[in-house]
Amino acid sequence: MKEYMGKDFLLQSETAKHLYHDYAENLPIVDYHCHIPPKEIYEDRRFDNLAQVWLGGHQKLADGSDYYFGDHYKWRLMRANGVSEEYITGDRPDRERFQKFAETLEKSIGNPMNHWCQLELKKYFGIEKPLTSKTAEEIWTIANDKLKHDPNCSVRGLVAQSNVAFVGTTDDPIDSLEWHQKIKKDASIKTIVAPSFRPDKALNVHLAGFSDYMKKLAEVSGVAIDDADSALKALENRLEFFVSLGCRASDHGIEAIPHTDADNAKASIAFKKAMNNEAVSNEERDDWQSYLLMGLGRMYSTHNVVMQIHYNAIRNTNEKYFKKYGPDTGFDAMDAHDCVHGLQGLMSGLTNEGKCPKMILYSLNPTDMDMLATLAGCFQADSDVPTRVQLGAAWWFVDTKDGMEKHLHTLARLGVLGNFVGMLTDSRSFLSYTRHEYFRRIVCNTIAEWVENGEFENDDELLKNIVEGICFYNAQKYFSLAK
Repeated sequence: MKEYMGKDFLLQSETAKHLYHDYAENLPIVDYHCHIPPKEIYEDRRFDNLAQVWLGGHQKLADGSDYYFGDHYKWRLMRANGVSEEYITGDRPDRERFQKFAETLEKSIGNPMNHWCQLELKKYFGIEKPLTSKTAEEIWTIANDKLKHDPNCSVRGLVAQSNVAFVGTTDDPIDSLEWHQKIKKDASIKTIVAPSFRPDKALNVHLAGFSDYMKKLAEVSGVAIDDADSALKALENRLEFFVSLGCRASDHGIEAIPHTDADNAKASIAFKKAMNNEAVSNEERDDWQSYLLMGLGRMYSTHNVVMQIHYNAIRNTNEKYFKKYGPDTGFDAMDAHDCVHGLQGLMSGLTNEGKCPKMILYSLNPTDMDMLATLAGCFQADSDVPTRVQLGAAWWFVDTKDGMEKHLHTLARLGVLGNFVGMLTDSRSFLSYTRHEYFRRIVCNTIAEWVENGEFENDDELLKNIVEGICFYNAQKYFSLAK
C-alpha cells in the first residue's frame, strides 16, 4: 500500500517521479487567473486562524447590507454534509466552524478538496496528519500559531514561499486599481501583481443594475455613453489604464457566447432600453453582447492582452439563497449551452480583420472539451505564437484528478500538448497555490504513462522541455512575462 499523500503522491512510476522531482517541482508559478484581493498583498495581511483562510465569513458593508465571502467549494461540501448554515456563512465561533469542516472532510473520499487541504497543511504548516474530527484541535493550534507569528505565513510570505512569479487578479473596468498602483511602487514586493480586465457588467445588458453600472463607467472614463460605440470607447479608456499597470489578460464570465451581424445601431437598441429600465429581449441582448465582444477582441489584439472566455456556468440557481447570500456563495452549476457557432463567428470575424487576439477558451461543461479543442485548432494559422488559441485548464467543477487527466488527453489528441500554458488557481485563497503542485504531479504522471507504455520517446531532453514548458515557461512567454 502506498503512503497517504507522501512524497510521491500521484506519481505511479519512476519516470513520473523523475519528471516531477527533477523538473516540475521547484519551478516558479504563473497564476494568470485568480480572485485574490490585491489589497491583502499590499497590506501583507495576517489571518487570525485557519477558518478565516479556508471558510471566510461575512461582513457588514457601509450601506448596512451583508457581504458573504469565502471558499464556496468548501461551503458546498459542508451543506452536502448536513451542516447548518450558521456554521458556514453564519456567526458561529471560528473554532466550531472549523470543526464542522473537519467532520465533512473526513467523509469526502475521492473529492479533490481532501487532497487540496492536505497539500496546504503540509506545505505551509508542516502538518502531515490528515485533518479529521479527531485531529482538528491539534491542527487548529499548530496552524494558527504559524499564521499569527511565522513571517512566512503572512500573505506576502505565503506568496513568496509558493515561488509565485506572477499573479493576475480579476478586476472590474471601473475599479480605481488603487492597490495595484501601490504594489507597483513597492520595491519590496518581488512578485509581479497585475490587474486583469473583466467587463462582465458592461456585457450583461439584460441584468438588474446595468444602467447604474454604465453611468459609473461613463464617470470614471470621462466618456459620455449613449450607444454601443461610445461604450466601447469608454471600455478602451479603462483598458489602457489597466495596461499601464501591467494588465496581460482579460476575462469574460458569460453564460453563453452569441454572434450576430449587429451594427452599432442595432446593438444600441438593447442599451437604450436598459437605460430606460425597459425589458431587453434575448435577441437584443445577443446583439449587444456580440457587438461588444467583437469590439473588445479588437482592443485586446491592439494592446497584446489575452482574451479569456469562461462560459457554461448557470449561476445563482437557488433563488431563495441567492436573495439571502448573494452571488459566489456555492449555488452555481454546469450549464449546457451550445456555443460553437457563437465562438466560431467571433473568432472568424476577428481573424478576417487581422484582429484575433491570443485567446483561452474555458467551458464548465466537460462535454465541450473536444469541440473547443478542434475549434481552437482552426484559428492557429498566421501567428508566431505557439497555440495562440488555447483550450483553457480544467476549471471549477472539472478541476479534479480525473478532470485534469481527461483534459490533458484531449489537448494531446487534438493539439500540441507541449504548448499548453498550464494551471491557474481561480481561487480567493492565498493557500491555493498547492493546486499547481497537484496539477504538476498529474501532468508528470500522465506524460510518464505514455513513455512507460512506449507511446512516446524516452528522451530526457524532450521530456524536460515539455514538462517545464507546461508548468512555467509557456505561460511566461504567452503572457509576455519574460524579460
